[in-house]
Amino acid sequence: MATKWEPNSWRKKNIKQVPVYTDSAALEAAEKTLRNYPPLVFAGEARRLKSALADAAAGRAFLMQGGDCAESFAEFHPDNIRDTFRVLLQMSVVLTFAAHRPVIKVGRLAGQFAKPRSEPTEKQGDLELPSYRGDSVNGIEFEPEARNPDPQRMVRAYN
Repeated sequence: MATKWEPNSWRKKNIKQVPVYTDSAALEAAEKTLRNYPPLVFAGEARRLKSALADAAAGRAFLMQGGDCAESFAEFHPDNIRDTFRVLLQMSVVLTFAAHRPVIKVGRLAGQFAKPRSEPTEKQGDLELPSYRGDSVNGIEFEPEARNPDPQRMVRAYN
């Protein structure tokens, strides 16, 4: 039987790709901060996208998705966002004329701030540390302090 979605319903699921936060108070503080922020995507936007995707599935529109394959906080800058939007809009103009269909533009920005990993740890020489899971979780530097998951990174990723 399907259960109704609730903001914490994900906690009841079997989760395989989750970082281990050693400071539960810091995690709770970050979650509390994020609960008070507005959603990144509003329900109306999601409903409009769902409808547009139905048009694409029926052949009445063309779906174009773009964005970086890998992202870090270091490269995330207003100029990069502007340039990505510019490319997406230019490509959509070309596709609109070529396909003779409306183009649904989906930009993936900050989509790689968190990364799944096949193993929870990685080893270099005799040192074993948590795997790098993206800038919203931990740092890429292979050092104990950087690899310790930091919940404040989720707040930074939101911002």
